[in-house]
Amino acid sequence: MKKIGLLHGELSKLIAEMAHHDTILIGDAGMPVPQGVQLIDLAIVNGVPGFFQVLKAVLSELCVEEAIIDTEMNEVSPHMKKDLDEIVKGEFPLREIHHQELKELSKDCKAVIRTGEFTPYSNIILKAGVLF
Repeated sequence: MKKIGLLHGELSKLIAEMAHHDTILIGDAGMPVPQGVQLIDLAIVNGVPGFFQVLKAVLSELCVEEAIIDTEMNEVSPHMKKDLDEIVKGEFPLREIHHQELKELSKDCKAVIRTGEFTPYSNIILKAGVLF
């Protein structure tokens, strides 16, 4: 049994296999998953696990070069954007694009991680960086 870090086998394996510029999406419960993209479904009930719980766990193990969010998050769920800015704290650029564009980019993701988040536009694409 693993002693620390992510205990979810699929998540741990996904992050271990990420290479430079590979992308994953962490999404709310309603984010569509493109055909052919791996789904890691963590959603249990409304709000469990929450978007930020999953994001923080992934960020604790993944080197991120850039992140992409929905422009609509700032418009519809500004409290989420504020909390996201606090978590990121300038560690990597946070780019905003329209939801439709984000859905298009999700087709190239290695995986979509579905949370139990019910707050609209709580989605983020993380682009893997390198440690050297």
